Amino acid sequence: MESTYKTRLTSEQLDRIVQQHFNTGIQEYKEMIDGWANHAYFITKKDGQKVVLKIAPSNGIKLMRCEQQVMVAEVEALRLVAELQDVPVPRVLAYDPSLTLVPAEYFIMEYMPGTPYNKVKDQYSAEEQESIEQQLGAHNRRINEIKGEKFGYFSSKKPHYTTWREAFLCLMDDMLGDSKAAGVEFSIRYEELERLIQEKSDVLDDVKEPVLVHWDLWDGNVFVEAGQITAIIDFERSLWADPLMEHYFSHFNNTPGFLKGYGRAVTTDSERRRRSLYDLYFDLALRIECPYRQYDNKEHIQWSIDNLEEGIKRFQSS
Repeated sequence: MESTYKTRLTSEQLDRIVQQHFNTGIQEYKEMIDGWANHAYFITKKDGQKVVLKIAPSNGIKLMRCEQQVMVAEVEALRLVAELQDVPVPRVLAYDPSLTLVPAEYFIMEYMPGTPYNKVKDQYSAEEQESIEQQLGAHNRRINEIKGEKFGYFSSKKPHYTTWREAFLCLMDDMLGDSKAAGVEFSIRYEELERLIQEKSDVLDDVKEPVLVHWDLWDGNVFVEAGQITAIIDFERSLWADPLMEHYFSHFNNTPGFLKGYGRAVTTDSERRRRSLYDLYFDLALRIECPYRQYDNKEHIQWSIDNLEEGIKRFQSS
């Protein structure tokens, strides 16, 4: 989808970058158009190696607070998950935040085979989907086994907190602050929504240990081939958080296969109430990012509005 966040590079710029890091040039390249914010290029180097370059929005682009410092977060998270050795993530080959070659930070990672699951999901039978989602649950559980010291955004350049309640309420404050700045309106007054969030936030104190949470692990960030997961990508929105904040515990998915692979489900009253807060946060993000990224897809914008209104109603009754 088109958005104002995307930084496009010329073939000359791409060639200079590859020369800088690999001492060789580009044989061919193509834009990868599926991304929603950062832009990516599939590159074949002259030595035949295939790599992917991902570039952040240029300096001067107004970003949501949750989208600031996300490239360094993704690089750090990918390197950390790669240490597990049993979760398929691309290796980071180079990272340059200097802005000397191009007007934005970028990193280069190894190319991973496969196709985004959301593009081929319908080609698999129900049994095959369950198998893939069971694999995803197991991988997601492994990612969540990485322990942190404090809660909050993953990036070391962001503030961190000793309690999950404080961290999550700061995440929510950032989200609603960006919403107010963009002039987004809801069916409920901001003051009333903020009151409800505070009122329902006591259950966050039940989360004692920060773990690495991908948060954006929807089907488009899972690559599959022949019924097997070949890659998990896009760790840019990673958090030190409650593992129940993961996408497949949300109202969008939460499938039997994933839960079987992960080894747990949302079962207690505390977990259900926490999940209602996380669903609201995600529904807000989907709506509020639209004016910031200036999406050109009117159908998606209307969907995000309708989805949020349904989400607010669910939250009010939770």
